[in-house]
Amino acid sequence: MEYLVFLVAIVAFILFLFIRESLRTRKEEKRFKQFLYEQYGTLPNREMKPERFARVNSYYERHKKEGHLDDITWNDLNMDEVFHKMNYCYSATGEEYLYYTLRNTMNSPEELEHLEECITFFREHPDERVRVQLLMNKMGFTGKYSIYDYLDHLDFLGKRSNRMAILRDLLFIPLVAMLFVKTSVAIMGIIILMIYNIMVYLKEKKIIEPYIISIAYVLRLIQTCEGINTLNLPCLQSEQDNMKKILPEFREMKFSLGIVMWQNSGNPLDALLDYVRMTFHFDIILFNRLFHMVQKHVSDIDTLIGFMGYVETTIAIGALRHSMSEGYCVPVLSDTHTKDAAKKVLTMENGYHLFLQRPVKNSITADKGVLLTGSNASGKSTFLRTVALNAVLAQTVHTCAADSYTAPLYRIYSSMSLKDDMEHGESYYMVEIKSLKRILDVAGNGDMPVLCFVDEVLRGTNTVERIAASTQILKSLTGNYITCFAATHDIELTTLLEKEYHNYHFEEDVKDGDVLFDYRLLPGRATTRNAIKLLEIMGYEQQIIREATGLAAHFIQEGKWN
Repeated sequence: MEYLVFLVAIVAFILFLFIRESLRTRKEEKRFKQFLYEQYGTLPNREMKPERFARVNSYYERHKKEGHLDDITWNDLNMDEVFHKMNYCYSATGEEYLYYTLRNTMNSPEELEHLEECITFFREHPDERVRVQLLMNKMGFTGKYSIYDYLDHLDFLGKRSNRMAILRDLLFIPLVAMLFVKTSVAIMGIIILMIYNIMVYLKEKKIIEPYIISIAYVLRLIQTCEGINTLNLPCLQSEQDNMKKILPEFREMKFSLGIVMWQNSGNPLDALLDYVRMTFHFDIILFNRLFHMVQKHVSDIDTLIGFMGYVETTIAIGALRHSMSEGYCVPVLSDTHTKDAAKKVLTMENGYHLFLQRPVKNSITADKGVLLTGSNASGKSTFLRTVALNAVLAQTVHTCAADSYTAPLYRIYSSMSLKDDMEHGESYYMVEIKSLKRILDVAGNGDMPVLCFVDEVLRGTNTVERIAASTQILKSLTGNYITCFAATHDIELTTLLEKEYHNYHFEEDVKDGDVLFDYRLLPGRATTRNAIKLLEIMGYEQQIIREATGLAAHFIQEGKWN
Protein backbone atom coordinates (compact mmCIF):
# COMPACT_ATOMS: atom_id res chain seq x y z
CA MET A 1 0.00 0.00 0.00
CA GLU A 2 2.82 2.38 0.93
CA TYR A 3 4.45 1.78 -2.45
CA LEU A 4 1.19 2.61 -4.23
CA VAL A 5 0.83 5.87 -2.33
CA PHE A 6 4.44 6.74 -3.13
CA LEU A 7 3.88 5.99 -6.82
CA VAL A 8 0.71 8.11 -6.92
CA ALA A 9 2.57 10.97 -5.21
CA ILE A 10 5.36 10.84 -7.82
CA VAL A 11 2.84 10.81 -10.67
CA ALA A 12 0.95 13.72 -9.10
CA PHE A 13 4.16 15.72 -8.68
CA ILE A 14 5.16 15.12 -12.31
CA LEU A 15 1.66 16.12 -13.43
CA PHE A 16 1.89 19.29 -11.33
CA LEU A 17 5.21 20.24 -12.94
CA PHE A 18 3.78 19.58 -16.39
CA ILE A 19 0.67 21.72 -15.76
CA ARG A 20 2.72 24.57 -14.28
CA GLU A 21 5.09 24.60 -17.26
CA SER A 22 2.15 24.47 -19.67
CA LEU A 23 0.45 27.44 -17.99
CA ARG A 24 3.68 29.44 -18.02
CA THR A 25 4.17 28.70 -21.72
CA ARG A 26 0.61 29.75 -22.54
CA LYS A 27 0.99 32.97 -20.58
CA GLU A 28 4.18 33.87 -22.42
CA GLU A 29 2.61 33.04 -25.78
CA LYS A 30 -0.42 35.22 -24.96
CA ARG A 31 1.87 38.12 -24.03
CA PHE A 32 3.91 37.68 -27.20
CA LYS A 33 0.77 37.50 -29.33
CA GLN A 34 -0.47 40.76 -27.82
CA PHE A 35 2.90 42.36 -28.61
CA LEU A 36 2.66 41.27 -32.25
CA TYR A 37 -0.76 42.91 -32.61
CA GLU A 38 -0.11 46.10 -30.67
CA GLN A 39 3.54 46.79 -31.49
CA TYR A 40 3.56 46.07 -35.22
CA GLY A 41 6.59 47.79 -36.71
CA THR A 42 8.59 47.62 -33.45
CA LEU A 43 11.87 45.73 -33.67
CA PRO A 44 12.20 42.66 -31.44
CA ASN A 45 14.07 43.45 -28.22
CA ARG A 46 17.04 41.16 -28.73
CA GLU A 47 20.72 41.41 -29.54
CA MET A 48 22.18 39.56 -32.48
CA LYS A 49 25.53 38.24 -31.28
CA PRO A 50 28.55 38.70 -33.60
CA GLU A 51 29.08 34.97 -34.05
CA ARG A 52 25.48 34.55 -35.18
CA PHE A 53 25.66 37.55 -37.52
CA ALA A 54 28.79 36.04 -39.07
CA ARG A 55 26.60 33.10 -40.20
CA VAL A 56 23.58 35.11 -41.39
CA ASN A 57 24.90 35.05 -44.97
CA SER A 58 24.71 31.22 -45.14
CA TYR A 59 21.60 31.02 -47.33
CA TYR A 60 22.91 33.83 -49.57
CA GLU A 61 26.29 32.14 -50.12
CA ARG A 62 24.53 29.02 -51.39
CA HIS A 63 22.00 30.80 -53.60
CA LYS A 64 23.92 33.69 -55.16
CA LYS A 65 22.45 35.13 -58.32
CA GLU A 66 24.27 36.89 -61.11
CA GLY A 67 24.46 40.63 -60.48
CA HIS A 68 24.06 40.38 -56.71
CA LEU A 69 25.15 43.33 -54.56
CA ASP A 70 28.91 42.91 -54.19
CA ASP A 71 30.89 43.35 -50.96
CA ILE A 72 32.24 46.84 -51.78
CA THR A 73 28.77 48.24 -52.48
CA TRP A 74 27.29 46.41 -49.47
CA ASN A 75 29.89 47.99 -47.17
CA ASP A 76 29.73 51.42 -48.82
CA LEU A 77 26.00 51.64 -48.13
CA ASN A 78 26.33 50.24 -44.60
CA MET A 79 23.91 47.48 -45.49
CA ASP A 80 24.68 45.55 -42.29
CA GLU A 81 22.89 48.33 -40.41
CA VAL A 82 20.05 48.30 -42.95
CA PHE A 83 19.64 44.58 -42.27
CA HIS A 84 19.51 45.19 -38.51
CA LYS A 85 17.01 48.02 -39.00
CA MET A 86 14.55 45.74 -40.74
CA ASN A 87 15.27 42.46 -38.94
CA TYR A 88 11.74 41.83 -37.69
CA CYS A 89 12.32 38.08 -38.00
CA TYR A 90 11.76 35.54 -35.23
CA SER A 91 13.64 32.63 -36.79
CA ALA A 92 17.09 31.89 -38.15
CA THR A 93 15.50 30.93 -41.46
CA GLY A 94 13.81 34.32 -41.74
CA GLU A 95 16.99 36.22 -40.88
CA GLU A 96 19.08 34.38 -43.44
CA TYR A 97 16.50 34.84 -46.18
CA LEU A 98 16.12 38.53 -45.36
CA TYR A 99 19.90 38.97 -45.73
CA TYR A 100 19.76 37.09 -49.03
CA THR A 101 16.91 39.32 -50.22
CA LEU A 102 18.85 42.52 -49.47
CA ARG A 103 21.75 41.31 -51.62
CA ASN A 104 19.67 39.99 -54.49
CA THR A 105 19.12 43.01 -56.76
CA MET A 106 18.42 40.95 -59.87
CA ASN A 107 14.72 40.30 -59.34
CA SER A 108 12.42 40.28 -62.35
CA PRO A 109 9.31 42.51 -62.41
CA GLU A 110 7.22 39.35 -61.97
CA GLU A 111 9.15 38.35 -58.83
CA LEU A 112 8.78 41.83 -57.37
CA GLU A 113 5.08 41.85 -58.19
CA HIS A 114 4.61 38.58 -56.30
CA LEU A 115 6.65 39.95 -53.39
CA GLU A 116 4.41 43.01 -53.27
CA GLU A 117 1.30 40.81 -53.29
CA CYS A 118 2.57 38.94 -50.21
CA ILE A 119 3.67 42.10 -48.39
CA THR A 120 0.26 43.68 -48.95
CA PHE A 121 -1.63 40.57 -47.89
CA PHE A 122 0.08 40.30 -44.50
CA ARG A 123 -0.28 44.02 -43.86
CA GLU A 124 -4.00 43.84 -44.57
CA HIS A 125 -4.58 40.56 -42.68
CA PRO A 126 -3.09 40.94 -39.18
CA ASP A 127 -4.61 37.68 -37.90
CA GLU A 128 -2.85 35.60 -40.56
CA ARG A 129 0.35 37.59 -40.02
CA VAL A 130 0.35 36.94 -36.27
CA ARG A 131 -0.37 33.22 -36.75
CA VAL A 132 2.64 32.97 -39.07
CA GLN A 133 4.86 34.91 -36.67
CA LEU A 134 3.85 32.66 -33.77
CA LEU A 135 4.83 29.63 -35.84
CA MET A 136 8.15 31.21 -36.84
CA ASN A 137 8.88 32.06 -33.23
CA LYS A 138 8.37 28.41 -32.24
CA MET A 139 10.77 27.36 -34.98
CA GLY A 140 13.27 29.80 -33.50
CA PHE A 141 17.03 29.78 -33.97
CA THR A 142 19.93 27.37 -34.32
CA GLY A 143 22.34 29.02 -31.90
CA LYS A 144 25.49 30.59 -33.23
CA TYR A 145 25.63 28.30 -36.26
CA SER A 146 23.49 28.17 -39.37
CA ILE A 147 21.55 25.05 -40.33
CA TYR A 148 23.78 24.97 -43.41
CA ASP A 149 26.90 24.62 -41.25
CA TYR A 150 25.51 21.18 -40.40
CA LEU A 151 23.86 20.23 -43.68
CA ASP A 152 27.05 20.97 -45.61
CA HIS A 153 29.08 18.65 -43.38
CA LEU A 154 26.85 15.61 -43.03
CA ASP A 155 29.43 13.49 -44.81
CA PHE A 156 31.92 14.16 -42.01
CA LEU A 157 30.04 11.66 -39.85
CA GLY A 158 30.75 8.95 -42.37
CA LYS A 159 28.53 5.92 -42.73
CA ARG A 160 26.21 5.34 -39.78
CA SER A 161 25.18 1.76 -39.05
CA ASN A 162 22.90 0.30 -36.37
CA ARG A 163 24.12 -3.28 -36.68
CA MET A 164 26.41 -3.35 -33.65
CA ALA A 165 23.95 -1.44 -31.43
CA ILE A 166 21.12 -3.84 -32.30
CA LEU A 167 23.42 -6.87 -31.79
CA ARG A 168 24.38 -5.66 -28.30
CA ASP A 169 20.71 -5.13 -27.46
CA LEU A 170 19.93 -8.68 -28.57
CA LEU A 171 22.61 -10.02 -26.21
CA PHE A 172 20.40 -8.99 -23.29
CA ILE A 173 17.85 -11.67 -24.28
CA PRO A 174 20.01 -14.75 -23.47
CA LEU A 175 21.41 -13.02 -20.37
CA VAL A 176 17.91 -12.37 -19.03
CA ALA A 177 16.95 -16.01 -19.82
CA MET A 178 20.04 -17.17 -17.92
CA LEU A 179 18.74 -15.47 -14.74
CA PHE A 180 16.60 -18.56 -14.14
CA VAL A 181 19.58 -20.93 -14.53
CA LYS A 182 22.77 -19.20 -13.37
CA THR A 183 21.59 -16.03 -11.65
CA SER A 184 24.97 -14.68 -10.50
CA VAL A 185 26.62 -15.20 -13.89
CA ALA A 186 23.66 -13.61 -15.66
CA ILE A 187 23.64 -10.55 -13.37
CA MET A 188 27.38 -10.10 -13.86
CA GLY A 189 26.99 -10.38 -17.65
CA ILE A 190 24.11 -7.87 -17.67
CA ILE A 191 26.13 -5.39 -15.57
CA ILE A 192 29.21 -5.71 -17.80
CA LEU A 193 27.12 -5.28 -20.95
CA MET A 194 25.32 -2.27 -19.46
CA ILE A 195 28.62 -0.59 -18.49
CA TYR A 196 30.06 -1.23 -21.94
CA ASN A 197 26.92 0.10 -23.66
CA ILE A 198 26.94 3.23 -21.50
CA MET A 199 30.61 3.91 -22.38
CA VAL A 200 29.91 3.47 -26.09
CA TYR A 201 26.78 5.63 -25.77
CA LEU A 202 28.62 8.55 -24.17
CA LYS A 203 31.27 8.44 -26.90
CA GLU A 204 28.69 8.28 -29.71
CA LYS A 205 26.52 10.96 -28.12
CA LYS A 206 29.41 13.40 -28.05
CA ILE A 207 30.02 12.87 -31.78
CA ILE A 208 26.42 13.32 -32.89
CA GLU A 209 25.38 16.08 -30.44
CA PRO A 210 25.91 19.01 -32.89
CA TYR A 211 23.95 17.18 -35.58
CA ILE A 212 21.06 16.50 -33.21
CA ILE A 213 20.64 20.29 -32.89
CA SER A 214 20.44 20.65 -36.66
CA ILE A 215 18.07 17.74 -37.15
CA ALA A 216 15.87 19.10 -34.37
CA TYR A 217 15.71 22.38 -36.28
CA VAL A 218 14.68 20.43 -39.38
CA LEU A 219 11.83 18.93 -37.34
CA ARG A 220 10.70 22.39 -36.21
CA LEU A 221 10.97 23.54 -39.82
CA ILE A 222 8.72 20.70 -40.95
CA GLN A 223 6.19 21.40 -38.18
CA THR A 224 6.17 25.11 -39.10
CA CYS A 225 5.59 24.33 -42.78
CA GLU A 226 2.72 22.05 -41.81
CA GLY A 227 1.27 24.83 -39.67
CA ILE A 228 1.60 27.34 -42.53
CA ASN A 229 -0.17 24.94 -44.86
CA THR A 230 -3.23 24.92 -42.60
CA LEU A 231 -3.66 28.68 -43.11
CA ASN A 232 -5.58 30.29 -45.94
CA LEU A 233 -2.89 32.38 -47.68
CA PRO A 234 -4.04 33.11 -51.25
CA CYS A 235 -0.84 34.98 -52.08
CA LEU A 236 1.20 31.83 -51.36
CA GLN A 237 -1.08 29.24 -52.91
CA SER A 238 1.46 27.87 -55.40
CA GLU A 239 4.16 27.66 -52.71
CA GLN A 240 1.77 25.88 -50.35
CA ASP A 241 0.86 23.36 -53.06
CA ASN A 242 4.56 22.65 -53.53
CA MET A 243 5.04 22.14 -49.79
CA LYS A 244 2.20 19.59 -49.75
CA LYS A 245 4.19 17.49 -52.21
CA ILE A 246 7.37 17.63 -50.13
CA LEU A 247 6.15 17.28 -46.54
CA PRO A 248 4.92 13.64 -46.75
CA GLU A 249 8.56 12.62 -47.25
CA PHE A 250 9.29 13.66 -43.65
CA ARG A 251 6.41 12.08 -41.75
CA GLU A 252 8.60 9.31 -40.35
CA MET A 253 11.02 11.85 -38.92
CA LYS A 254 8.60 13.46 -36.48
CA PHE A 255 8.11 10.52 -34.10
CA SER A 256 11.75 9.46 -34.20
CA LEU A 257 13.02 12.95 -33.43
CA GLY A 258 10.78 13.20 -30.40
CA ILE A 259 12.69 10.32 -28.82
CA VAL A 260 16.12 11.53 -29.98
CA MET A 261 15.52 15.01 -28.56
CA TRP A 262 14.07 13.89 -25.22
CA GLN A 263 15.68 16.04 -22.52
CA ASN A 264 16.02 15.24 -18.81
CA SER A 265 13.95 17.85 -16.98
CA GLY A 266 15.19 16.69 -13.57
CA ASN A 267 12.33 14.46 -12.44
CA PRO A 268 12.92 10.79 -11.46
CA LEU A 269 11.11 9.41 -14.49
CA ASP A 270 13.42 11.27 -16.88
CA ALA A 271 16.46 10.00 -14.98
CA LEU A 272 15.22 6.44 -15.38
CA LEU A 273 14.60 6.97 -19.10
CA ASP A 274 18.14 8.35 -19.43
CA TYR A 275 19.58 5.06 -18.21
CA VAL A 276 17.27 3.12 -20.52
CA ARG A 277 18.52 5.14 -23.49
CA MET A 278 22.16 4.80 -22.47
CA THR A 279 21.75 1.05 -22.07
CA PHE A 280 19.83 0.24 -25.22
CA HIS A 281 20.86 3.18 -27.51
CA PHE A 282 17.30 3.74 -28.74
CA ASP A 283 17.97 7.41 -29.55
CA ILE A 284 21.29 6.60 -31.29
CA ILE A 285 19.57 3.99 -33.46
CA LEU A 286 16.80 6.42 -34.37
CA PHE A 287 19.32 9.20 -35.00
CA ASN A 288 21.17 7.04 -37.53
CA ARG A 289 17.90 6.47 -39.40
CA LEU A 290 17.15 10.19 -39.31
CA PHE A 291 20.67 11.00 -40.44
CA HIS A 292 20.30 8.91 -43.60
CA MET A 293 16.88 10.43 -44.21
CA VAL A 294 18.23 13.98 -43.97
CA GLN A 295 21.14 13.13 -46.27
CA LYS A 296 18.65 11.86 -48.82
CA HIS A 297 16.42 14.96 -48.62
CA VAL A 298 18.89 17.87 -48.29
CA SER A 299 17.45 19.46 -51.45
CA ASP A 300 13.89 19.27 -50.07
CA ILE A 301 15.03 20.74 -46.75
CA ASP A 302 16.65 23.61 -48.64
CA THR A 303 13.34 24.21 -50.44
CA LEU A 304 11.47 24.32 -47.11
CA ILE A 305 14.03 26.78 -45.71
CA GLY A 306 13.62 29.03 -48.75
CA PHE A 307 9.83 28.95 -48.50
CA MET A 308 9.66 29.77 -44.79
CA GLY A 309 12.37 32.41 -45.13
CA TYR A 310 10.46 34.07 -47.96
CA VAL A 311 7.24 34.17 -45.93
CA GLU A 312 8.88 35.78 -42.90
CA THR A 313 10.82 38.23 -45.07
CA THR A 314 7.59 39.55 -46.62
CA ILE A 315 6.25 40.15 -43.10
CA ALA A 316 9.48 41.91 -42.10
CA ILE A 317 9.22 44.24 -45.11
CA GLY A 318 5.66 45.11 -44.14
CA ALA A 319 6.81 45.88 -40.59
CA LEU A 320 9.56 48.13 -41.98
CA ARG A 321 6.99 50.08 -44.00
CA HIS A 322 4.82 50.46 -40.91
CA SER A 323 7.79 51.91 -39.00
CA MET A 324 8.71 54.52 -41.68
CA SER A 325 7.14 57.61 -40.15
CA GLU A 326 8.61 59.82 -42.89
CA GLY A 327 6.73 57.84 -45.52
CA TYR A 328 7.56 55.28 -48.17
CA CYS A 329 6.57 54.37 -51.71
CA VAL A 330 6.31 51.27 -53.85
CA PRO A 331 8.77 51.79 -56.73
CA VAL A 332 7.86 51.65 -60.41
CA LEU A 333 10.52 49.56 -62.16
CA SER A 334 10.78 48.83 -65.86
CA ASP A 335 12.03 45.62 -67.44
CA THR A 336 15.65 46.10 -68.54
CA HIS A 337 15.47 43.35 -71.15
CA THR A 338 13.76 45.71 -73.59
CA LYS A 339 15.97 47.71 -75.93
CA ASP A 340 14.77 51.15 -74.81
CA ALA A 341 14.79 50.40 -71.08
CA ALA A 342 18.38 51.57 -70.65
CA LYS A 343 17.47 55.02 -71.97
CA LYS A 344 14.77 55.60 -69.38
CA VAL A 345 15.44 58.00 -66.54
CA LEU A 346 15.75 57.62 -62.80
CA THR A 347 13.28 59.83 -60.94
CA MET A 348 13.07 60.16 -57.17
CA GLU A 349 10.66 62.55 -55.47
CA ASN A 350 11.35 63.68 -51.90
CA GLY A 351 13.79 60.91 -51.17
CA TYR A 352 15.53 60.59 -47.82
CA HIS A 353 18.02 58.30 -46.08
CA LEU A 354 16.52 55.55 -43.99
CA PHE A 355 18.79 56.27 -40.99
CA LEU A 356 17.99 59.98 -40.60
CA GLN A 357 15.45 60.88 -37.91
CA ARG A 358 14.62 64.34 -39.27
CA PRO A 359 15.75 64.12 -42.88
CA VAL A 360 15.86 66.89 -45.46
CA LYS A 361 14.16 65.38 -48.49
CA ASN A 362 15.48 65.95 -52.00
CA SER A 363 14.29 65.12 -55.51
CA ILE A 364 16.25 64.22 -58.63
CA THR A 365 15.56 63.35 -62.26
CA ALA A 366 18.55 61.88 -64.07
CA ASP A 367 18.55 60.99 -67.77
CA LYS A 368 22.37 61.07 -67.71
CA GLY A 369 25.14 61.34 -65.12
CA VAL A 370 24.90 63.60 -62.06
CA LEU A 371 27.93 65.49 -60.74
CA LEU A 372 27.67 66.88 -57.21
CA THR A 373 29.81 69.71 -55.85
CA GLY A 374 29.69 71.65 -52.64
CA SER A 375 31.50 72.46 -49.43
CA ASN A 376 32.66 69.97 -46.84
CA ALA A 377 29.81 68.47 -44.78
CA SER A 378 27.20 70.09 -47.05
CA GLY A 379 25.43 66.80 -47.87
CA LYS A 380 27.05 65.43 -51.04
CA SER A 381 27.93 61.98 -49.66
CA THR A 382 24.62 61.64 -47.83
CA PHE A 383 22.72 62.38 -51.03
CA LEU A 384 24.75 59.81 -52.95
CA ARG A 385 23.94 57.22 -50.31
CA THR A 386 20.29 58.25 -50.30
CA VAL A 387 19.87 57.60 -54.02
CA ALA A 388 22.00 54.44 -53.90
CA LEU A 389 20.18 52.95 -50.92
CA ASN A 390 16.77 53.68 -52.41
CA ALA A 391 17.84 52.04 -55.67
CA VAL A 392 18.91 48.93 -53.75
CA LEU A 393 15.75 48.84 -51.62
CA ALA A 394 13.60 49.29 -54.73
CA GLN A 395 15.07 46.20 -56.38
CA THR A 396 15.29 44.03 -53.25
CA VAL A 397 12.45 44.75 -50.80
CA HIS A 398 10.30 46.76 -53.25
CA THR A 399 10.18 49.70 -50.85
CA CYS A 400 11.72 53.18 -51.09
CA ALA A 401 12.19 55.99 -48.57
CA ALA A 402 10.63 58.54 -50.92
CA ASP A 403 7.31 59.87 -52.19
CA SER A 404 7.95 58.17 -55.53
CA TYR A 405 10.74 56.30 -57.30
CA THR A 406 10.77 55.33 -60.98
CA ALA A 407 13.67 53.69 -62.78
CA PRO A 408 14.76 50.73 -64.88
CA LEU A 409 16.20 47.67 -63.15
CA TYR A 410 19.94 48.22 -62.73
CA ARG A 411 23.11 46.48 -61.80
CA ILE A 412 24.13 48.63 -58.83
CA TYR A 413 27.74 49.41 -57.85
CA SER A 414 29.52 51.98 -55.72
CA SER A 415 33.02 53.19 -54.93
CA MET A 416 32.69 55.39 -51.89
CA SER A 417 34.06 54.34 -48.49
CA LEU A 418 37.33 52.70 -49.49
CA LYS A 419 40.37 52.13 -47.26
CA ASP A 420 44.02 51.16 -47.61
CA ASP A 421 44.41 47.39 -47.89
CA MET A 422 47.13 46.79 -45.30
CA GLU A 423 46.81 43.01 -45.54
CA HIS A 424 47.81 42.98 -49.22
CA GLY A 425 50.06 46.04 -49.03
CA GLU A 426 47.93 48.18 -51.35
CA SER A 427 47.67 51.95 -51.01
CA TYR A 428 44.37 53.82 -51.06
CA TYR A 429 44.98 54.78 -54.69
CA MET A 430 45.47 51.14 -55.76
CA VAL A 431 42.33 50.08 -53.91
CA GLU A 432 40.42 52.93 -55.53
CA ILE A 433 41.43 52.28 -59.13
CA LYS A 434 40.64 48.57 -58.73
CA SER A 435 37.23 49.47 -57.36
CA LEU A 436 36.52 51.78 -60.32
CA LYS A 437 37.86 49.22 -62.82
CA ARG A 438 35.30 46.63 -61.69
CA ILE A 439 32.50 49.10 -62.53
CA LEU A 440 33.99 49.92 -65.94
CA ASP A 441 34.28 46.21 -66.74
CA VAL A 442 30.60 45.58 -65.92
CA ALA A 443 29.48 48.68 -67.81
CA GLY A 444 31.38 47.50 -70.87
CA ASN A 445 29.24 44.36 -71.11
CA GLY A 446 26.18 46.38 -72.10
CA ASP A 447 23.78 43.56 -71.23
CA MET A 448 21.72 45.71 -68.86
CA PRO A 449 21.87 49.22 -67.36
CA VAL A 450 24.40 50.00 -64.64
CA LEU A 451 23.82 52.51 -61.87
CA CYS A 452 26.99 53.53 -60.04
CA PHE A 453 28.00 55.94 -57.29
CA VAL A 454 31.46 57.44 -56.87
CA ASP A 455 32.48 59.69 -53.99
CA GLU A 456 35.58 61.88 -54.56
CA VAL A 457 37.00 60.00 -57.53
CA LEU A 458 40.77 59.37 -57.34
CA ARG A 459 41.24 61.33 -54.12
CA GLY A 460 44.35 59.26 -53.47
CA THR A 461 46.61 61.05 -55.97
CA ASN A 462 47.92 64.51 -56.93
CA THR A 463 45.66 67.29 -58.22
CA VAL A 464 46.80 67.49 -61.87
CA GLU A 465 46.66 63.76 -62.57
CA ARG A 466 43.51 63.37 -60.49
CA ILE A 467 41.56 65.88 -62.59
CA ALA A 468 42.90 64.50 -65.88
CA ALA A 469 42.22 60.86 -65.02
CA SER A 470 38.91 61.60 -63.25
CA THR A 471 37.61 63.37 -66.35
CA GLN A 472 38.24 60.37 -68.58
CA ILE A 473 37.00 57.79 -66.06
CA LEU A 474 33.78 59.70 -65.42
CA LYS A 475 33.28 60.12 -69.17
CA SER A 476 33.58 56.35 -69.50
CA LEU A 477 30.88 55.98 -66.85
CA THR A 478 28.25 57.58 -69.10
CA GLY A 479 26.18 56.39 -72.03
CA ASN A 480 22.93 54.59 -72.78
CA TYR A 481 23.72 51.68 -70.49
CA ILE A 482 25.23 53.44 -67.50
CA THR A 483 24.22 56.24 -65.13
CA CYS A 484 26.78 57.59 -62.70
CA PHE A 485 26.26 59.76 -59.64
CA ALA A 486 29.57 61.30 -58.56
CA ALA A 487 30.63 63.79 -55.88
CA THR A 488 33.78 65.89 -56.13
CA HIS A 489 35.62 68.86 -54.66
CA ASP A 490 37.31 69.49 -58.01
CA ILE A 491 35.23 72.33 -59.49
CA GLU A 492 37.19 71.97 -62.73
CA LEU A 493 35.30 68.74 -63.45
CA THR A 494 31.98 70.59 -63.65
CA THR A 495 33.23 72.37 -66.78
CA LEU A 496 35.14 69.47 -68.28
CA LEU A 497 32.12 67.15 -67.94
CA GLU A 498 29.21 69.53 -68.48
CA LYS A 499 28.13 67.72 -71.67
CA GLU A 500 28.04 64.31 -70.01
CA TYR A 501 26.75 65.22 -66.54
CA HIS A 502 24.05 67.33 -64.94
CA ASN A 503 25.62 69.69 -62.40
CA TYR A 504 24.07 69.92 -58.94
CA HIS A 505 25.44 71.33 -55.71
CA PHE A 506 24.85 71.95 -52.02
CA GLU A 507 25.43 75.31 -50.31
CA GLU A 508 26.16 76.63 -46.83
CA ASP A 509 25.45 79.86 -45.00
CA VAL A 510 28.08 81.52 -42.80
CA LYS A 511 26.27 83.29 -39.99
CA ASP A 512 27.38 84.54 -36.57
CA GLY A 513 30.72 82.79 -36.82
CA ASP A 514 29.17 79.47 -37.75
CA VAL A 515 28.64 77.49 -40.94
CA LEU A 516 25.02 76.42 -41.43
CA PHE A 517 23.79 73.87 -43.98
CA ASP A 518 20.25 73.44 -45.29
CA TYR A 519 21.13 70.21 -47.20
CA ARG A 520 18.99 71.25 -50.17
CA LEU A 521 19.99 69.98 -53.60
CA LEU A 522 20.40 72.89 -56.03
CA PRO A 523 21.01 72.94 -59.80
CA GLY A 524 24.35 74.10 -61.18
CA ARG A 525 27.91 73.98 -59.87
CA ALA A 526 29.04 75.10 -56.41
CA THR A 527 30.38 78.64 -56.11
CA THR A 528 31.48 78.68 -52.46
CA ARG A 529 34.14 76.93 -50.39
CA ASN A 530 34.33 76.53 -46.63
CA ALA A 531 37.44 74.50 -45.76
CA ILE A 532 39.42 77.51 -44.48
CA LYS A 533 36.35 79.00 -42.81
CA LEU A 534 35.93 75.75 -40.83
CA LEU A 535 39.52 76.09 -39.60
CA GLU A 536 38.68 79.56 -38.27
CA ILE A 537 35.50 78.38 -36.57
CA MET A 538 37.42 75.54 -34.92
CA GLY A 539 39.85 78.07 -33.37
CA TYR A 540 42.97 77.83 -35.54
CA GLU A 541 45.43 80.72 -35.21
CA GLN A 542 44.62 83.80 -37.31
CA GLN A 543 48.02 83.70 -39.00
CA ILE A 544 47.23 80.29 -40.45
CA ILE A 545 43.82 81.53 -41.60
CA ARG A 546 45.17 84.73 -43.21
CA GLU A 547 48.00 83.04 -45.07
CA ALA A 548 45.81 80.15 -46.25
CA THR A 549 43.17 82.60 -47.49
CA GLY A 550 45.82 84.63 -49.33
CA LEU A 551 47.29 81.56 -51.02
CA ALA A 552 43.89 80.38 -52.18
CA ALA A 553 42.91 83.82 -53.51
CA HIS A 554 46.18 84.12 -55.44
CA PHE A 555 45.72 80.70 -57.04
CA ILE A 556 42.13 81.46 -58.07
CA GLN A 557 43.20 84.76 -59.64
CA GLU A 558 46.53 83.75 -61.23
CA GLY A 559 46.09 80.03 -61.79
CA LYS A 560 49.34 79.16 -59.99
CA TRP A 561 50.60 78.88 -56.44
CA ASN A 562 52.60 81.73 -54.91
